[in-house]
Amino acid sequence: MSLRSLFFFFLSLIGHQILGQGKLVLLPGSEKIYFDKATQTHRLVGTVSFIYQGNTMYCDSAHYREAQKIVRAYGNVHITKDDINLYCDSLFYSGSNKFARLWGHVIVRDAAYKLSSDSVEYNAKTGRAIYRNKGKIQNSINNELITSKIGYFYPATGSYFFSGKVVYQKNDLRMTTDTLQFNHETQITYFHGPTVIQNDSLEIRCSKGNFHVDRNEGALYRGVQITQKDRHITCDTAFYKERNQEFTGLGNVVIDEKKQNLILSGNFFHSEEERESTLLTGQALAIQTGKKDTLYLHADTLRLINDSSNQRNLFAYKNVKSFSRDIQCIADSAFYSKNTGRMSLYMTPILWAKNGELKGDTIHLYMNDSVLERSEIMGNASAIMPVDTGKLYNQLSGKEMVSFFKEGAIHLAKVKGQAWTIFYPVEDQRRDSILEKERMGLNRLYASELHVYLDSGEVSRITFFDKPDGVFFPMDQIDEKERYIRGFSWNPLLRPKDPFTMCLGSPKATAMNRPLNPNE
Repeated sequence: MSLRSLFFFFLSLIGHQILGQGKLVLLPGSEKIYFDKATQTHRLVGTVSFIYQGNTMYCDSAHYREAQKIVRAYGNVHITKDDINLYCDSLFYSGSNKFARLWGHVIVRDAAYKLSSDSVEYNAKTGRAIYRNKGKIQNSINNELITSKIGYFYPATGSYFFSGKVVYQKNDLRMTTDTLQFNHETQITYFHGPTVIQNDSLEIRCSKGNFHVDRNEGALYRGVQITQKDRHITCDTAFYKERNQEFTGLGNVVIDEKKQNLILSGNFFHSEEERESTLLTGQALAIQTGKKDTLYLHADTLRLINDSSNQRNLFAYKNVKSFSRDIQCIADSAFYSKNTGRMSLYMTPILWAKNGELKGDTIHLYMNDSVLERSEIMGNASAIMPVDTGKLYNQLSGKEMVSFFKEGAIHLAKVKGQAWTIFYPVEDQRRDSILEKERMGLNRLYASELHVYLDSGEVSRITFFDKPDGVFFPMDQIDEKERYIRGFSWNPLLRPKDPFTMCLGSPKATAMNRPLNPNE
């Protein structure tokens, strides 16, 4: 028996049959019956039982006015039809108005469902049953339970409306809301107002939406919050399917991956437990928090995929930009693994560390707690460090370069393959008891491999391998062709200035941040 069939009992009992033209038939055992001619009322007292159009009624006493089709029943009222039973303390119904009211400990039940309330009304003209002072609907077969202050029922359409501290429960599903519409045939609930949906694996909060209680999936709107064991999600709109824990979110998305110390934000996300992946697009941002520093990673698209050790690996695509206290990066795509502390930058990446700018075909960064310790540049490697407020540049170039960092600055660079350095050595000069630093000239050095030691961007020592080729130019005799390494470009305007600037890729930003090449 369905919930809809239970409320069809009202329709058949009050709307069609009791209000018909049939006569009331007393059953054996009814004790007394009186007739008041003045009011044309039959009074039945004692143990009362009768049949009216196929419905059997029991009560302590009843008043029956045949002409007006009015029945009043008092005390231990019980009406039965087929396998449906109705109980209450008193009952009134009017055939002329097609209206019925039940008071006191009202219970309507069949083999599966049970409705209980203090009072229930049914109006056959509007096709609506209602309780106004707390009600409860229970299903003993599937553990379905609905409680509310007010409930409206439309048996003909199978639609039910509940308001006032509504609670819907089914197995491990629990839903609380202000207003709930339930279509029993489709098993879809529609809710309005602050709503909480809970099961064994998550909690959902929102202000509007719908939820299929059999399939455990729904559409959620307005201030959506989704809480799982290791993850908290907020967004404007979300679509959820319990099967495979599938989520899709739209608008102002923020995901807190608590176990990973990772926060994600964007305008769209999709995740599935089976694929162990999360996709984020639309001004996507990942924030990796650590004890020593915090790493911010922007991109058009971010994807998180679990590795074999169940650690989240982060892939970034298009217009990648990274920011932390000591380093900043841009690239076309990137990969980051918290487990290994490695971030790889691909396709014309640039790394800025303190006053140094490093470039190459691919850059691998090795970090400890989001603090850069080492970088490896593969293909067309270069490092540029401006000195004297950007008038001159200390430079390194080669096929590959491994750099070691201390407090965010390069302190050792190992350059291999056509290694090339250009730097401006400095000496201390005393003038009028004041110690000043003076540039001596330009030093250019070629070798198969160079180890360059630096201090605040200044070259302090160089170790070279395999027949170096070097030349020195005094400051007033520098050959302009020797000032810059091949493909020199200095890009200060491309450097991310703060964690949240989202200008990469825009036509205006591209024009403003055109690389500077002094050889043009």
